[in-house]
Amino acid sequence: MHKAGILIIKLKDADHEAVNACSDIISKALHSIKVTISRNEDIQSKEAAVANTLALWADSGEVDFIITSGGTGIGPEDITPESTRSVADREIPGISELMRLHGYKQHQSAIFSRAIVGIRGKCVIFNLPGNPGAVHEYMELLLPLIPHVVDAVQIE
Repeated sequence: MHKAGILIIKLKDADHEAVNACSDIISKALHSIKVTISRNEDIQSKEAAVANTLALWADSGEVDFIITSGGTGIGPEDITPESTRSVADREIPGISELMRLHGYKQHQSAIFSRAIVGIRGKCVIFNLPGNPGAVHEYMELLLPLIPHVVDAVQIE
């Protein structure tokens, strides 16, 4: 059974109901594929804090993958991709491209997403937007992929 961490990136003017909804959607989706949530945290959108948290969790051995929500857009506070990239050893661009393509078919504004998927050690980091509707759509898309990509990274 895989263990996950959920990191919600709070922007300065965050809608707290949306923040909680994103966390709940991710948790319910992961429970449906029998993933244990080992860590769950809300953190302010500051690049060093996000990067440090991602590195700490990925290096801890307590989680096989991390899902972030929020901070993937084009606004000045949207720093999740930079934070992830700064701690990732490698990226998995195909998953990010799939998410943008899928999102664009639903809402043209999804093309503005800068979300990435990266690997640090044996931990996969997925960036999701902070919109509950988009999180729901992306979790449906990612659920079949998560076990395979996490297992593949664990083998290396």
